[in-house]
Order: sequence, then C-alpha cells, then structure tokens
Amino acid sequence: MQEATTSDLVGLPSGEILDLICSGRHDDPFSVLGPHKIGRATYVTAFNPGAAQLFAVQGEKRQPLHAVPNNPGLFHGKIVETKPYRFAGVTAEGSEFEYDDAYRFGPVLGEMDEYLLGEGTHRRLWHALGAHVIHHEECDGVHFAVWAPNARRVSVLGDFNQWDGRRHVMRRRGASGIWEIFVPEFGDGTPYKYEVIGPDDTAQPLKADPVGFGSEHPPAKASVVRDIAGFGWKDDQWMQERAGRNARTAPISIYEVHLGSWRRKDGGRPISYREAAEELVEYAADMGFTHIELLPISEYPFDGSWGYQPVGLFAPTIRFGPPHEFRDLVDAAHRTGLGVILDWVPGHFPSDDHGLARFDGTALYEHADPREGFHQDWNTLIYNYGRREVANFLVSNALYWLEEYHVDGLRVDAVASMLYRDYSRKEGEWVPNIHGGRENYEAIDLLKRMNTVVYAEVPGTMTVAEESTSFPQISAPVDAGGLGFGYKWNMGWMNDTLRYVEKEPVHRKHDHHLMTFGIDYAFSENFVLPISHDEVVHGKGSMLAKMPGPDWEKFANLRAYYGFMWGHPGKKLLFMGCEFAQPSEWNHDGQIDWDAAERPEHQGVQRLVRDLNTLYRATPALHVKDCEHDGFQWIEGGATDISVFAWARFGGPDDPPVVVVSNFTPVERVAWRCGMPRGGHWREALNTDAGIYGGANRGNLGGVDAEKKAWHGQSHSAELLLPPLSTLILTHDHN
Repeated sequence: MQEATTSDLVGLPSGEILDLICSGRHDDPFSVLGPHKIGRATYVTAFNPGAAQLFAVQGEKRQPLHAVPNNPGLFHGKIVETKPYRFAGVTAEGSEFEYDDAYRFGPVLGEMDEYLLGEGTHRRLWHALGAHVIHHEECDGVHFAVWAPNARRVSVLGDFNQWDGRRHVMRRRGASGIWEIFVPEFGDGTPYKYEVIGPDDTAQPLKADPVGFGSEHPPAKASVVRDIAGFGWKDDQWMQERAGRNARTAPISIYEVHLGSWRRKDGGRPISYREAAEELVEYAADMGFTHIELLPISEYPFDGSWGYQPVGLFAPTIRFGPPHEFRDLVDAAHRTGLGVILDWVPGHFPSDDHGLARFDGTALYEHADPREGFHQDWNTLIYNYGRREVANFLVSNALYWLEEYHVDGLRVDAVASMLYRDYSRKEGEWVPNIHGGRENYEAIDLLKRMNTVVYAEVPGTMTVAEESTSFPQISAPVDAGGLGFGYKWNMGWMNDTLRYVEKEPVHRKHDHHLMTFGIDYAFSENFVLPISHDEVVHGKGSMLAKMPGPDWEKFANLRAYYGFMWGHPGKKLLFMGCEFAQPSEWNHDGQIDWDAAERPEHQGVQRLVRDLNTLYRATPALHVKDCEHDGFQWIEGGATDISVFAWARFGGPDDPPVVVVSNFTPVERVAWRCGMPRGGHWREALNTDAGIYGGANRGNLGGVDAEKKAWHGQSHSAELLLPPLSTLILTHDHN
C-alpha cells in the first residue's frame, strides 16, 4: 500500500468530514469524492472499503492512490486533469477489480426537472425519478433519483457495491428533496434498494424505489432496474379507434380477471403475461367481451391482497414476467380488438418496511395522524393527498400506465374510502375538514386533477370509479362540478338485484322493487353493471351457488339473471369463472374451475354469455343509449304477483327497438300479453331457456307478430310464452 505523506493529502478536508465520508453519513459526498482541482493540479478522492490498493487508470498510465491514514477505504492522489480515469485495485484477499467512479459524473436532472418536482407539477414524474438506463458523459450506466426531502443522507445499494450504503451516497438536488446519482457500467436486471438516514440520524429499513419500474420475485423485496424504452408497438389501428370503443355510446362488456388464478401451468405456477397474450386474449375475444380488466398488477408483496395493497405503483408485478412482456399482453389484446383496463389503487398502501411507510424517516407519503393516515379496515396507510408532491406522484402514476403501457382505462378502487374522512370510523376517530364536515377535499381535488390530466393528455381512454355511496356527479365532467370519471360501478344495482335472485321465487313478489328501483337512478351516472370478484369470495359463494332451488332452477335462475343484466341499461362487467357458472367461490390460490366448464350445463351458460355479448355488440338499441333516459321505457314494471318484468330499449332513430321480458318464477306463462312499441314482426333474438344454453327449449317459435292492440301503454301488443325462470330478448324486424 502506498504510504501517504502530508503533501500527498493536499486538498483533503478535516478529519471529521472524512469520518462522515467513511461512515456513509456525509450529505454532500460529491464535495469530497471524485475529481477536484486544487491550485493548478487535479486530485481524486475515492472511498472503497474493500480495497487494499487503489489506482487511477488514465490511458496507459496507472497512478497509485494514497491510503488516507486513520480512514480505512479512503484513497487520495493526483491525476491528469485532461484525461478520463477509471479505478483499478486489489482486495485484501488478492482479487483484482476495475470500475468507473460514480463521483466523476455530473448531475443528470436539469433545473426544469428540479423546479417541476419541487412544485409538484411534473406530470411525467417517471421521466425524472426511478432508475433509468442511460448514456451519460460518454458512459453507459443507470441514473437513480428518489424523493426523500427530510433525509440526512440517501444512498443506492446493489450487487454493484456489495449492498454497502457507504459506497454510493447520492447527490442532494437543492430544496426539491430529490437525491440522484449516475452509477456507470450497470444496466437492466440490476437489483437495488435505497438506504435512507432520517432526520434524527437513524437509518431506515432498506427501501424499494417508489418509482421503480421492476421488482424482484416476492418474497424478495428489492427493486430491479428495467429499461422500459424501445418497445415495438403494433397496435396503431386500435389506438386510432379506441376513443369510439370506450365511448358512452359503445358496447362495453368487460371480463374481469385475476391473472394469478385465471389459469395455472406446470404444476401450479400462474400464467405468464406472454401466455396470457395468447390464451386469455383469445378466450376473451371468443367470448365476445370488448375489454379485459385486470385486478391490480402494480407490484405487491402479499398474494392474499390480490394486488390491492401495492408497494411498487410503477412496476408491473414480476410474478407474470418483466415489463416488456406485460406490453406484449396489451399489444396482443389491441391487435385482437380488445381493450385493457387496469385496477388502480390510490386509496392506500401497505405498511411494509420496504415500502412507502415513513420513507425518509418521517410521514412523507402518509398522514402522521393515524386518524387521517391509517386505514382501520385494511391495516394500511392513507396517502396525504394534500401534499403537492404526493398528489403529483399519484396523478403521474395514472398517466404512466396509459402512456407507457398503452392501457385503455383505469378502474379506481375504493373511491368511497377516499371521499369521506369518516369512512369506516367511529365518532372521535376522524379529523373533520376545514369546514367541520366529513368530505375529504384533498382527495376530491386529487381525483378531479387525475381525471382532468388523463382525459387531456391521453384522449380516448376511460376512468371508472368503484364508488359505493350516493356521492353526486361521479361521472360528470370536472368543469360541470363533477369528479370527472368516465364511468361509475353501479353498486346499488348489483346489491339489490343479487338480493332478489338469491330469494326463493315464491318470496320474490315481496321484493319486486329490488329489480326495478335501479332504473330510478340508472341515468344519473354513466354506469357499469358489475358482477365482480367481490361477489364470489369470502363466503359469498359463486354466482351459481347464490341461486335457490334444485340444480335446474339454479342454472335457469342464473341464465335469466344474465339475460336481465345484458338487457338492462349500463355497461357490463363479469368476473372470470362467472361466465360458465363456476360451482365454487373464487380461490386466488388456484385456477378457476376449468373442469366444470367442460360439463354440458356449464357450457350452456358459457354459450349464453358469448351470445349475450354478441347480441349486445350487434344491437345498437342495447348499448347506444346505455346512459340516456330516452333509451329505456318500462312496459311492465309492476307485475309483482308473477315476478315478470318487461321493458323496451331504444338506440338511434333508425335503430330497431328491443323488448326484454324476464320471468323470475319457475312457472311457465302462456299467452302473456306484452305491450310492444311498434307493430310488425319481433324476432326472438335470444331466449335463456333455449336448449343450447341448457334450457328446455320453450319459447315463441322464433318470434311473434305484434297486433294493433294497445297494452301496457303501448300502441301494439303480442302474446308471448314466457318459459320458467327465463329472459327473452326480442328485436323488431320491420317498420
């Protein structure tokens, strides 16, 4: 080892500062490490605790650096200013190494980045923060940047520095709270974490990157560098057409999927993104759905959360493959004519040590007061929506999925929990807003901002709110006083109609209103009718198991209910397995019951859903005015004693109308006279009692002729045979 004299240590700061460098606690290591001009000469200082000897290599010259006394791992020496340098050395065990010095590189982020980040208006946050594979100052490497405004020090750790937080302490960028460093010679696939020393000088648990693009396989917790640039999209036609496919006037039928349990492979592993790009896409398209909706795929630590407790909002979960392979799935869906919607979770995040909780040693992303910052229902933390950087983080994340992954929409989870400060809290357990009320103004502002940004920046996409209360104007535009969502899940319709069909038919006449009340508010929002994962789990049983009676009645009830749903105003959503009447409730640890799907009675339900989707898409009267008052008219909504419902659906002026009739008793109704809005022939376009669906083939011989006999307030009428527990959909053939 080269012995140092006083003259060799020119320009070194005091021993106290060197102690901070060697302990990794100096908050401005770039002021000490790397090259510095002192007088007319240039000196370099390096910290490498694994080195017994260290050299500065410049071209053919190999200049030994001096070990700084009493500071193990610290080296210092003169170099030639005009030439770039690398370090080479030998460990105490005699191993040789060579590397580029991270402290010789200047900043990557510009002043505008710093300004926008500090202001909380950097819409594309992921362009600045996270880990980016770049070429910087004639060298390939990774630029790391993270927001930790209250930290005393932040460093990045990985295999490239033996997970030693002293080796790559980052550069603080002024008052923005951003820390950054360029680490040369590493790239895609590199695991890393951040080591943060909080304001009280305490080291926090190692943290994953809040804006990381990839993660290790759980239960490992590190972020992984992923180069997300340069994907070769082939979905131009879809992208040009999707505004029309997501419109209020479009047929939208959504297949909701938990990717981890849709199909298992090779002894139990989940399907991959690329396998789903073939099998799931082909299946959903064959079933006639227009969109696939995926339960959250942002990286999450606990399988049992189904993705609803994410720690890596910018990372597609590695469970099914790396980011580009998720893009393969989206691209394949688009080329097949299917949209892709993601469940998005801005309402809360888990308290796992490696996540956002007390990220810089303070309540940074969350509220410090547990009455505002802790979710009692889920043991999770609530974002501080009023903090501009946190709101920017969430809005930018929404934009990220739509821009980087061509996703067509976001279904926002648990909106009600965001809107109300007293959500699921007792008196005294919540903090009122500035006016003493329960509305969460900051969350409301966030949702308005998110929707405004999304629809402005990525036109043609959609946002959908899962919102279970009567909060007004969820799907009204922001400039009209609404929250700005495109659609809202109709939780009231779902709860009421399921309560009805779960009853024995003999008792249904007492609850007739459960099937009709939904029309009273059906056009107050742009609604999606959701039969989601939440209805077939936690002891609720499968859709088939909810139905009363012997097996034939169970299947007939379910078919009639699906016919009622597809004939009812509102876009459609069905969770996987429900389309073939899975017998048991959903279990995320396995796959849906594909064996049952091979049995004839289940195949009948599956064929019915396929035909309902096909009819819905091909029939303007069933979708063009899903969200409009004048697209619906009751024909018979008061036949309480016989549990029959009849209504008409209308599209544009030139679109043939449709009549839907549901009989929810196991009694055949012969010659039941039904009012018809027009005369002429009405084709029986679909009958849920058809033999191909597992029914008894009772019906109207393909159609009926409406005579000029007023009935049910209509100008014409026809006698129908209503099979037991059935829904008929009749379309007008002639003017």
